[in-house]
Order: sequence, then C-alpha cells, then structure tokens
Amino acid sequence: MAIFKRYLIAGLLVWLPLGVTIAALIFLVNFFDKSLLLIPAQYRPEALLGFNIPGLGILLSLSLIWLTGMLVANFLGSKLIQFWESFLEQIPLVRSIYKAVKQIAEAVFGNDDQTFQKAYLIQYPRTGLWTLAFQTSTHQGEAQVKTGINEVVNLFVPTTPNPTSGFFIMASKNEIIELGINVDDALKMVISGGVVVPPWKPDQKESIPQKIEMAVENPTPPVSEK
Repeated sequence: MAIFKRYLIAGLLVWLPLGVTIAALIFLVNFFDKSLLLIPAQYRPEALLGFNIPGLGILLSLSLIWLTGMLVANFLGSKLIQFWESFLEQIPLVRSIYKAVKQIAEAVFGNDDQTFQKAYLIQYPRTGLWTLAFQTSTHQGEAQVKTGINEVVNLFVPTTPNPTSGFFIMASKNEIIELGINVDDALKMVISGGVVVPPWKPDQKESIPQKIEMAVENPTPPVSEK
C-alpha cells in the first residue's frame, strides 16, 4: 500500500503540473481567439483558408495593443485619451471602475522605477512573524509626513495563493529588510505558500542577523505631540 501511494504521488507530480499548464494555455488561446470576432466574417481565417488557426488571436491582440500604444504615445493620441477619459468621468459607476483599474495597471506596468521593483522582509501581522512585501512607492504624502518618520516605504503585502489581493501598509525603512531576490522569485514564494524558495547565493549575504536585530530592538519612536 505504501509503495502504491508513493508511485501515485510521483505520477501526480508529473501529470498535475503538465495538465494545469496545458489547460491554462488552452484557456488563453481560446480567450484571445475571441479577438478575431473584430474582423469581418468574410476576412476571418476560416473563411479565407477554410480552417481555423488556433492562437492567431494572440498575434492579433498583441498587434492591437502595440498599435494602441504607438498611437497614444504621440501628442494627438494623448489628447484623444484625455478626451476619452473626460467622457468616462461623467459616468459614475464606470468612472470608479476605470480609475481603479488604471491606477493598478500604472502601478504594475508603469515606468516608475520604484513600483514593485523591490521585495522586503517585514514583521507582519505582529512582531516575531515575518512575511514578504513589495515596495509600491516612497513618495512623501500627508500620511507619511505626519508619521514623523523620515524614510517611509509604502508596501503591498500579498496573500497566498492569490497575490492580487493583500494589504497596504506604510513602514519605516529602519524596520524592514530589503531582500536580494527579485520580485518574480518573491512572488513564486508567496504563491506557493513558501514551498518554492529561491536559492540564496553566498555572495548576496549581508549582515542579515544584525539587520533583524536592529528591526526588532530599534522600532521607530513614536511621534511626540506638539
């Protein structure tokens, strides 16, 4: 029975990742192939060639995204986008959804060199427990200024296994530890629940125990009331 169970688990470890990968690829191909509906029926592949070409919608979607980016990158395109967004501002529900999605997209895909470029080790939800967080900004706003801390880092703490949800916190740079791993490896660790741990090279080693000791023993002093 033990041998049967061991072989069964070994087989699952081979076929389960492969099956999920194939299913995800099929879903993506079918999803992007829906973009072919934008083409008039008489010009679609099945009408011209007599058969369908799976994955052609991916090329069409990438082309549309690239052309849209090229259009909005110039002066005229930016004016059109401003006009379109001002129109959406007049629709209450659409306005809220559009602005929220745009802000998230700008945070993830934007050109800000601070956004989601660093992974940190923080004590959360209480002292003595450690988790991963990602830097979203170090810009000084009212909330940061009124904390009385000179270096405040905005952090996003993702949840496992869905990293798109999580918590936003502001922490002193003295109380968090910057990691040498890249964001992709850190996300893999979060999604896997700590099963996938990125390798740690000796040349990346810094005075980590001292940093942890400083973060625990030297918390940010409270702001004195004026």
